Amino acid sequence: MAETTDLKAWLDTVAIDPAVHQLRPDYRALVIAAEGLRPGPSDRTSERLLAAAEETARAWLAHTPVEEHPHLAAWRDAFRAFGAKPQRTRPSAEALLRRAEAGLPRVDRLTDIYNAISVAHVLPLGGEDLDHYAGPARLVRTTGEEVFETTAAGEPAIEHCPPGEVVWRDDRGVTCRRWNWRQCTRTRLTHDTTRAVFILDALAPLDDAALDAAGQALADALLESSPGAVLARRVVGGA
Repeated sequence: MAETTDLKAWLDTVAIDPAVHQLRPDYRALVIAAEGLRPGPSDRTSERLLAAAEETARAWLAHTPVEEHPHLAAWRDAFRAFGAKPQRTRPSAEALLRRAEAGLPRVDRLTDIYNAISVAHVLPLGGEDLDHYAGPARLVRTTGEEVFETTAAGEPAIEHCPPGEVVWRDDRGVTCRRWNWRQCTRTRLTHDTTRAVFILDALAPLDDAALDAAGQALADALLESSPGAVLARRVVGGA
């Protein structure tokens, strides 16, 4: 995996607030920054990855309810710990896996790639446009004053998170609510995205080797989809 000084410098600023560590000391994030990506609509590469992920998910879902998977059960507990109700606002990987039987969404080539890795490796994984970030990414517990840019009834809208919610944020506001539930509109991936950051979320049932394997699968897929892309990675958190 190639690396650049600029991407590594940005990764060095990613931080997890001590209040989040107190809530879940076992939390780690594998953060992968990339540039030189080739955006665009879904294609044969992203379709192949999604189809394989659907097949893998259907195989184990035939024998295990989605909420009983150890990693997803841990994420449900983490959501409850800061006041969220996982039956209403599900961890992102669980929400995707519940759609696997009928078919995962086809969004665009970059989003499809990270969704496929999320499902295949059963871990929350999000991607955002690095050029639309303002300052470093930080995982914090909210004060209630943070701004979250979203849409309501198809129109731009602003929300304020309740105090104590776990969110990713930058200098302008919240980039992802409830740890990995919903991303803001400002930093979402588009057909113009060439620089992105991907965050892979892990709790204790997922060990470091499995987290690294998921990260490598994502890196391999991105490089296959965007030959010549440059990637850098860093694990944040953990003991």
